[in-house]
Order: sequence, then C-alpha cells, then structure tokens
Amino acid sequence: MADILETIVAHKRAKVADFKRNISPEAIHKATTKVIESGAFEVKSMRKALMESPNGIIAEFKRKSPSKGWIKEAGKASVIPLGYMQNGASAISILTDYEFFGGKDEFITEARKSGVSIPILYKNFVIDEYQLFQARLCGASAVLLIAACLTKNECRQLQQTAHELGLEVLLEMHNDRDFEYAAQQPDMYGINNRNLGSFVTDVENSFRLAEKLPASVCKVSESGISKPETVLQLRQAGFRGFLMGEHFMRADNPGAELSKFISMLNA
Repeated sequence: MADILETIVAHKRAKVADFKRNISPEAIHKATTKVIESGAFEVKSMRKALMESPNGIIAEFKRKSPSKGWIKEAGKASVIPLGYMQNGASAISILTDYEFFGGKDEFITEARKSGVSIPILYKNFVIDEYQLFQARLCGASAVLLIAACLTKNECRQLQQTAHELGLEVLLEMHNDRDFEYAAQQPDMYGINNRNLGSFVTDVENSFRLAEKLPASVCKVSESGISKPETVLQLRQAGFRGFLMGEHFMRADNPGAELSKFISMLNA
C-alpha cells in the first residue's frame, strides 16, 4: 500500500511553492502583521479552553477524507462551526487542505465572520513557516504540527514561529518514535489514533501512549472516537481534549449531533 502521508507531504511542498509565487513571503508577513495590530480575529487559548472544559470536545469541520472520499461536500463553514459552538464544543478544528480534505483557509475566516469566538485549530500538513502566517491571517488560534512530517529541528523552529505569531501548537504523535518530539514542550500533546501512512484507526493507541507523557500536560486524543464511553475512559487516562470530526459531519445536523453526544457524556 502506498504511504498516504508521503503523497500528501510531497503535494503540500509543491502547493506551498505555488502559494509563495502568488503571494510573496514578505507580502504575507506584512498582511499578518496588519491583522495582528488591528486586533482582528482575537486569539484565544485552546489549551486553556480544553483544560477548563467539562467535555473537551474539539469538533471538526471535515468535508472529505483521503480514505473515504466526500463526507459532507455541501457543508458550509459559515454554518456548521457556529452550530458546534452553540451546542457546547470546547474548540473547533477546521481542515484547510483542499486536495485531500476539501478544505480552505477561507473556511476559518468564514467561521469567524459567522460569529465563532472559541478557539479554532488550523488543521493542515504544516511543513513551512509560510503556512503559519496563513493560519494567523485567516483567524486560527492554534496550529497542528505533525511529528511524522517534520525533523526535530523543523518542528522546533515552526513552534517558535507559531508562538511569535500568538498561535498555540498541538503537536501530533502516533508512535514511540514520535515521542522523541515531546521534549519540545508544545502547548498541547496530541496522540493520533489513525496511522497516517495506512489510515488504519485504533483508539487503543491513545491509552497505550498516554503513560509516556507527564500527568500535568494537556493531552488530546485524535480520531476514531464515536462513543461517549470512550471519551469518559480517555478522561480517566488523563486526556482533556477529544478531536472528533467524522462522527458529527456524517449527521444531518452536526451541531445537534454534538449536543446529543455531550448530553450522553453528562448522563
């Protein structure tokens, strides 16, 4: 089986080169500085939101998957993220990769303009600091850095730049090799239950790897979560964030499905 992650990262490098030809790094730096100085899209701490939340749900706006195709092709970023916020999400994740996930940076801006005020995670395959400026410019609060996509030095430099822009970092790890990156002390430590090479999902991965992290850090379990009892078990294992997308996005009304899920958590 071809490694999907390698395919995505190779495509992403070409895409970032295209972005730079269309809008130079200098131009996007200036535009981002202007947004920051204007106070537009105020950044709120995603880590704080998760640590203080009774449910910790990071509801994801995900229209498409490389392994399953379109999930909700007509889903609107001006509607669904706001519905998530109104129905109890602690934070929102928005896919901004188009080719593989049907996303756009503009989806975050649309969500902000619709009234979303809780933290938004810029979820993409970040391999260049240019993308961090894109994330801050469109209104994100935090960015995803994937250990499997980066060298330790690249990860360290990207985290530093993200913090300089006022963005928090969710560092995603999947296996024992990735845990070498945990020493960089990101704002949030994510454990992905989905193998990014094969896209096979196993929630047991979170339980297995949680013990490798300090008890006090903000742990986030990502992918493959569909049952309230799984969230409750993960909370007992020390997790405070639970990234869920497909379960909600397949529902006719994702926000209402989130509300139902949270009600079952509190039952």
